[in-house]
Formats: sequence, C-alpha cells, structure tokens
Amino acid sequence: MTAQPTQTPDSPRIAEREARVNRAQAAHSLSLSAQLVKIILLGLFDAVMVFTAITAAIEEAWLVFAGVAAITIVINVIYLPPNRLLPGKYLAPGVAFMLIFSVSVALYTVYASFTNYGDGHNGSKNDAIVAIQKANQVRVPDSPEYPAAVAERNDDLWLLVVDPASGDVLAGSNDTPLAQVSGVQFDSRGRPIAADDFRVLDFAELSQRQAEVAAMQVPISDDSTDGFIRTTTGSVAYVYTSTMVYDPATDTFTDPSGRVYRDGGEGLFVDEAGNSILPGWKINVGLDNYVSAVTDPDIRAPFLRVLVWTFVFSIVSVATTFALGLALAMVFNVRLRGQRIYRGLMILPYAFPAAMMIMVWSGLLNRDFGFINQVILGGADVAWLTSPTLAKVSLLIVNLWLGFPYQFLVCTGALQSLPDEVLEAAQVDGASPLQTFFSIKLPLLMVSLAPLLISSFAFNFNNFNLVYLLTRGGPRFGDTSLDVGASDILISMVYKVAFGDMDRLYGLGSAFAFLIFVIVGFVSWLGFRQTRALEDIN
Repeated sequence: MTAQPTQTPDSPRIAEREARVNRAQAAHSLSLSAQLVKIILLGLFDAVMVFTAITAAIEEAWLVFAGVAAITIVINVIYLPPNRLLPGKYLAPGVAFMLIFSVSVALYTVYASFTNYGDGHNGSKNDAIVAIQKANQVRVPDSPEYPAAVAERNDDLWLLVVDPASGDVLAGSNDTPLAQVSGVQFDSRGRPIAADDFRVLDFAELSQRQAEVAAMQVPISDDSTDGFIRTTTGSVAYVYTSTMVYDPATDTFTDPSGRVYRDGGEGLFVDEAGNSILPGWKINVGLDNYVSAVTDPDIRAPFLRVLVWTFVFSIVSVATTFALGLALAMVFNVRLRGQRIYRGLMILPYAFPAAMMIMVWSGLLNRDFGFINQVILGGADVAWLTSPTLAKVSLLIVNLWLGFPYQFLVCTGALQSLPDEVLEAAQVDGASPLQTFFSIKLPLLMVSLAPLLISSFAFNFNNFNLVYLLTRGGPRFGDTSLDVGASDILISMVYKVAFGDMDRLYGLGSAFAFLIFVIVGFVSWLGFRQTRALEDIN
C-alpha cells in the first residue's frame, strides 16, 4: 500500500494562506504596458539618483554617496521584480518619506548639536578666509581702469569687464571668478553692451539696483589673495585687494599693523592677545554644547528655570483641561433638553483657529486697553503679560480655555462607552456618587484616556504657538545674555537661541532640542509603562 501524506490540523490553514498569497500576487501582476511604465519610472528615478551620486562623489561627500547608492539598490530590488516583495511595494514610500522628513531631520539636529554652528560660524574654513578678505578691502592705488558692464544671467548679477592689457572680455559674479566670454558687442567707448548668455542691464535697471552693484566683489581668480574686481558706477571697474593678508603656508592672517592671527582651534583666527576676527567657521565641538547647558552659569540658570516651568506648565495644563473637560462631560452626559446645543457650545473654542484666538486673548489681557482690565476689573492696572508671575498665570488660563474642549470631547465619548451594568451594580450595593466616580468610573475612563493624556502632556511640553504668540516668553531674564524670559518653555527657548533677534546659536539650540526629545521620550515611556496596570481593569 502507498503511504498517504499525513494531514496536520494546520495544513488546510496553510494551504488557504498560500492560495490567498497567490491570488494577491496574480492580482498585482502587471500587463506589458504597465511593465513599460514601471521601467520608465524606475529609469527616471535611477537617472536622478545616479546624477546625485556623481555630484556627491565630486564633492567628496562619501556618506551621501553611500546613502544614495543604498537607496537606489533597495528601490530597484523592491519594484523591479513583478511578483516579489509585495509588502515592500506598499511600505517603501512611507518608509522613504519617514526617512527624508523625520529621521534625516532628527539626525541632522543631533549632528548640529555637536558643532559650534551659529552666527559667525556658518561655513567652512575656506569660506571664512574669503569672507575676511572680502570684508577688508581697499582699492589698489595704481589699478588700471576696466571698462565694465553689469549683466544678468540666471537671475544673478554678473560683471563684464574688458582686460586693458589683452582686450579680452571677462565675466564673473560674487561666487564665480573671472573667465573669458564670447559673442561680445561693444559700444563706441569700448564698453561691452552684449554677450552670449548674458543680458546687459540698461541705465534704468542699473540705477534701481545700484546697491547690489556696489556690493559686488568678483574674484579675479580661484585664489582670493589675487584680489577682486569692483565697480560703483557700473561702467568702470578697479582692482581691490584685502588689507588682511592671508598666508596659506602658515595658515595666518596679518593685518596692516603687522598683527598676526592664527587658527585658535575654536573655529576662529585669533592673535596672541586673544582678539579674534570674524567670521569663523563650523567645527566639531563634541559635548561642549551639552556641558555648557549644565556648567556655564550664563546658560545653566535660565535653562533650569525654564525646564522647571515647562514641567509645571505641562502638568498643570493637562490636569486643569482634563478636570474641566471631564466635569463638563459628566454634566452634559445626562439627558436634558438642548443637550446637543450645550455640547456644541462647549467645543466652540476648539473649532476656532488657535492662533487667532491667542491673538484675541492677547488683546483682552493687554495692560493699557484690554477688555479684562478696562471693563471687567473697572480700569485696574494689572500687568497680565509683563509680570513674571501673571504671565505664567495668563498662559495657564488661555491654555485652559483652548484645551478643555478636546478633553470634553474625548471624555464624552469615553463616558458613553462605560458598561451600564457595572454602574447599576454599584448603585445596588449602595455606593455614593463620589465612591462610584473614584472607584469605578475614573479607573475605567483611564483605561482609554491615559494614552491621550500622555500625548496631551507631550503637546503642551512643546506648545510653542501659545507661548510665542501670547507673551513671547517675556518678561526677559536680566541675569543672562540669552534672550530667554520667565514665561518661556523649552521649545520657545530653543527657538530664541537658534533663530532669535540676538546671536543665533544653532548648535546650542540643537542640543536643547535633543534634550527635549530625550525628556519627552522618557516621560512618555514612563507614562505608558505605568498605565499598563490599567489594562487589567475590566
């Protein structure tokens, strides 16, 4: 007898699963025309990626080159075969957007936090050398006159000049050294009036853009020590050289008085007395930004005060909005006439744009003409937005008004999902309303609301719009050079440090941003861990 294959209980299930997979793959099999479209799109994608990789290789950005190469290979492996890696065809776009718009931004923020990136330290060392030379220029006394014209190409201003020695016509821009051009036409004075790929500005355009023309500094060659060509009239140009003489052999600058500036190792050229010349350049500083946050008195004191207030603001905001939202949800959870109207009125603050409402509140709380001072308080002089304490109180009040409708909505939904049998059993057992609420309703509500409260905490921890639009973080602390105030929270402090009206310290701001990420992540992890106990409540 021939042995029959053993059938396991899972065999029909496995066969059914394989059949479903085969049907799905067959459904996604592409026709010839669809295959051609796919190949064309992949070819265009590969062409763009190859061009990007070549550019990265020319610039010696090997990390970018490796990333582009890896992405190109992965995309082709996923999409080129017709019936393989089907889940990857759906996951790849979402993962790609996540890497581009989330992961890459986060990684760059972390990278910037380990540098001195900021005002005066934006570019490379070569950029700083050229900028120093451009910022300290004088006209060469015996410079020959260069007949010149100002032209436009690709929306950039270019300077066309005639070399008085050779008669060649050269063109250059602020970022491009002089190079010979062709197809030039001259006027009767020997001044260029046309050239291939250039549009020479007429007198009216030249007059309108006079400030841009006067600011032009065209390098004579790739070596910035050779000087620059500049013009003030747009018709005649002269050679300018820097008073700060750079010596590539010793990597030093020498000023007209003979003082020597060397690379001080901190992204600046400094002399023996410690005097520096700007701009500097971006360098890696390791953990200096993080160390400064906890050791530099000028940074540590405001940072700790802002950190404490951020926790207070977030916790109190969540507690007050949840308490008011839950109270109103319970009030309007009973049957009464006009219940829908009342519920609609409760969510009106949530329906209006938050930014507009914050600006309205800013007017209401104004010290001089605000409705609250002038009408409700009878002309009282209350500094709601300029007192350190009252500014914080104002933030909490406005945030309560903006935030309770959301809590009202989620609490209303959660209350309606509570099992009636449990509540009726509590009444039969003689439990008081308070006992029923604290022992039954609230624990059951927290099962579904705890994650929302954690997300609400994270939102308020980074509630930049409210702070910036209502108080702008003021009043400012007087014991620090940072533009930080009493009502600032961490995210508004980061904004002011990185993009404020004073020194823009992108590296330090990135370090603060990373600390915010760590703090919010830790608090969220701790909160979710503590709420696991609620999962056992039935």
